[in-house]
Amino acid sequence: MKSISLGLIGFGTIGTGVVKLLGDAGELLAKRLGVELRLKKIADTDLNRVRPVSVPSHLLTREPMDIVNDPEIDIVIELIGGFEPARTIVLEALRRKKHVVTANKAILAEHGHELWKIAQEEGCEVGFEASVGGTIPIIKTIKESLVANEIDYLMAIMNGTTNYILSKMTDEGKDFSEALKEAQKLGFAEADPSFDIEGKDTAHKLAIVLSLAYGGSVKTSDFYCEGIEEITLQDIEFARELGYRIKLIALALRRGEKVETRVHPTMIPSDHLLASVGSNYNAFYLIGSASGPIFLFGQGAGMIPTASAVLGDIVDIARKMLIRGDIKPANVDNSSLQSRVSILPFADIRTNYYFRFMAADRAGVLSKISGILGEHNISIASVIQKGRKKDGAVPIVMITHEARERDVQDALKKIEKLDVVHERVKLIRIEDERLK
Repeated sequence: MKSISLGLIGFGTIGTGVVKLLGDAGELLAKRLGVELRLKKIADTDLNRVRPVSVPSHLLTREPMDIVNDPEIDIVIELIGGFEPARTIVLEALRRKKHVVTANKAILAEHGHELWKIAQEEGCEVGFEASVGGTIPIIKTIKESLVANEIDYLMAIMNGTTNYILSKMTDEGKDFSEALKEAQKLGFAEADPSFDIEGKDTAHKLAIVLSLAYGGSVKTSDFYCEGIEEITLQDIEFARELGYRIKLIALALRRGEKVETRVHPTMIPSDHLLASVGSNYNAFYLIGSASGPIFLFGQGAGMIPTASAVLGDIVDIARKMLIRGDIKPANVDNSSLQSRVSILPFADIRTNYYFRFMAADRAGVLSKISGILGEHNISIASVIQKGRKKDGAVPIVMITHEARERDVQDALKKIEKLDVVHERVKLIRIEDERLK
């Protein structure tokens, strides 16, 4: 039987999963493809680490370039992550006319246009399904199944770590630090979780999806990103009382010639499809101009689920190699990525808001706050006032009708200067069609 040779760079969690899945499903894949997928070489800086799979020692190397320079290797699998040396390795592999499969959201989000350009010039494919959503086929859905659609709306949970933390806080009443420690113990969060909890991981994934959905280059610096570090049990309980759950949401909405794009903690109605997505799962709710609503749900991370997405890309490329002989890249139209997606300035977005004021419990406080909001064209939909205390502050919670971000920020600056407001105002944006 003929074979297609693979080189794996990065023998960590996902790389181990790829090796295991290649072993477990090797016969099935060969039967479906008509050729064998042969793992010829594995590169990793740590070859002594104990792994749940064993491979012959002659397959192992510490030098990634041993794979890039091997003329017999057809497809390079890059799973080391980060910007460098991953970017250099991928570019060199493409220049040597090798196809690449990667799960590296960072280099795709920030340097994707560079990779697509070289891939087109060299007649190579770049498979990247595993970079967003783990085993969920969101990339294939947008670039293939919905190719005849304009993407009018996307709301997604793209990070399993933050979703696990918020789920534990909501369902079990655990505070942020306790839920984070549990996520780290279970392997859902890194020892340094800042990339996840600050929203940066979600932002990189959203940038990739936006480039595909709207046919232009997008970088994370183009749109607003906020993490979950300041979400408290008090806010989660108020959200529950108001009929909402808090999730870290990636959002994209078509606004004429511009796209409204943002990542931040969001209150969504408790009966929304995304509200039921718990633990470390991911989900995507999108609306195509022809397809209508689509909901995708599944494991957003993990050894075998992500390896499954990697193998899917490998098989796609292998099939094209068999059918066409030489591959003309069809995954991204690089010419469109020379332009930039026009992002609506964040100050101009319009949505609904949750405010929590810690204010003195005395007469006239509510009227002072609502007066300033009114001056900035912010209309109040509902109010919850807790109390009473002779001394100290009590929470006042407000839900607004749709308002403009710029007006909200200007109003809150004035409110925070009032002597009756004791803390910085807590703001959480709301996505609820019932309030529009």
